[in-house]
Amino acid sequence: MTLEDLQQRLRDFAAARDWEPFHHPKNLVMALSGEVGELISLFQWLTPDEARQYRSDATLAANVRDEIADVLLYLVQLADALDIDLLAAGNAKMDRNETRFPRVHG
Repeated sequence: MTLEDLQQRLRDFAAARDWEPFHHPKNLVMALSGEVGELISLFQWLTPDEARQYRSDATLAANVRDEIADVLLYLVQLADALDIDLLAAGNAKMDRNETRFPRVHG
């Protein structure tokens, strides 16, 4: 599946439920923020080592996957609503980062 396929699947899902009127940038960015908050809450009180080992708790691992998926889906919907090519934007940002933050090691 491509990113475009996922965007279309999300469009179809929203259309089938008459949700398009609610999927404007303001609501989508608020929903995205809420989902990031839910992801944060899963790691909030873990030590760095516990966070790295999150897979050792099956329930936590499943919840992390679900929340990351929610973040992804809202981000894809937001980019679609704003007509932003996520891959192009991400690659352009990495190009700028490589200039701003030079390599430390070879």
